[in-house]
Amino acid sequence: MTEKTLNAKVDEYVSKPGQWQIAYQKLRAIALACDLTEEYKWGNPCYTLDGQNVVLIHGFKEYCALLFFKGALMQDPKGILIQQTENVQAGRQIRFTSAEQIAKMEASLKAYIRDAIKVEQSGVQVEFKKTAEFAMPEEFLNRLEESPELQEAFAALTPGRQRGYLLHFSSAKQAKTRESRVNKCIPHILKGKGLDD
Repeated sequence: MTEKTLNAKVDEYVSKPGQWQIAYQKLRAIALACDLTEEYKWGNPCYTLDGQNVVLIHGFKEYCALLFFKGALMQDPKGILIQQTENVQAGRQIRFTSAEQIAKMEASLKAYIRDAIKVEQSGVQVEFKKTAEFAMPEEFLNRLEESPELQEAFAALTPGRQRGYLLHFSSAKQAKTRESRVNKCIPHILKGKGLDD
């Protein structure tokens, strides 16, 4: 690892004491060995090729993971790529519960990262479901029918923002919760903002 390839914020991230500290350091070394550029995005170490995101290191309470941005397009000879939820269309994770597990899998992980690099270099893109293919919760549909202004504002949002709202609304199991989410989000939609803006 040369000084040129290291990112100071990632240095800080992998040096911070915590349950995944050693695991993060091993994952970082593996990613850097694959000639990717190290960046720090969304509060996590991210490895890019010509400015395009390839793989990200992130941690959770139960596991840490490598997230492949176009994992849905990758080969998975070992059957270790995981789709986080049914709504995640492109990304796939490889999850780890110990630094020892990462060390044992090093050769495979490098092979997966090289495959991710090939996918990126090929220029192939993940075909995302259209917004119209996502479930439209009844609670939101009713509000749209009542308000032409809301219809217009929702239609003006980017497809990604529309999907974000639809997933947020429909992930609530109870009608009361869906109704509450819709009511809270309407002012944001009317201002042309996304869920996280």
